[in-house]
Amino acid sequence: MHGESLPEISEWLKETEKDDERRFQFLKEKMVNRKVLDFGCGVGGFLLKAKNVATKADGVELETRLQNHFQKNNINVYTSLEELEKKRNTYDLITAFHVIEHISDPASMIINLSKLLTNGGELIIEVPSSSDVLLTLYENKQFSEFTYWSQHLFLFNAKTFETLIRIADLQLNWVKHIQRYPLSNHLYWLAKGKPGGHKVWNHLNSEALDKAYEASLASNGLTDTIIASVSLKKGKT
Repeated sequence: MHGESLPEISEWLKETEKDDERRFQFLKEKMVNRKVLDFGCGVGGFLLKAKNVATKADGVELETRLQNHFQKNNINVYTSLEELEKKRNTYDLITAFHVIEHISDPASMIINLSKLLTNGGELIIEVPSSSDVLLTLYENKQFSEFTYWSQHLFLFNAKTFETLIRIADLQLNWVKHIQRYPLSNHLYWLAKGKPGGHKVWNHLNSEALDKAYEASLASNGLTDTIIASVSLKKGKT
């Protein structure tokens, strides 16, 4: 975002609402009366929800132009991990949603985040999957070019993510497959070779269809996203 104009805050929050709500509902029980940190929190939509159940809900976001927005909403967001480390804060739950794939040394970043965990704390990491059905089974050329020309420095699947966590000498508790984009989006890529089909062809969307499609892709490991739980190894502090 640096050097670019910021999107309108309300529009930005509207754009991320579906993911923010999905993540909040998925992690809600883990956050009740706990200390939470969202690394790379963006406009803070997830934190706005998390602060209603957590005892503390902090963030880290490099985009300093969002600080006024955070202050108005009583969210404590640090502009660097180093700034946070100086505070010696620790957290029961640390989240990193679609951030790790943009970092040049993801293993080191995950290690640094794990150092901020309380004893028994958990790190939740969500990343795009290189096993995305558009890349693998459908072999969509336009989507492949769109993906590999993006700002992603790394793409992981369940197996390579497990290797990353092993390199970081941490414990991988589980990996789940999530489908963020519905069938309408994929049909549009296949027919038109362009993104945005879930909006253009939104008349094809339905909750039942989306869930069935996600379940089918997940059972074959072909979703566009994976989410994983990581913690310190037992006996390691």
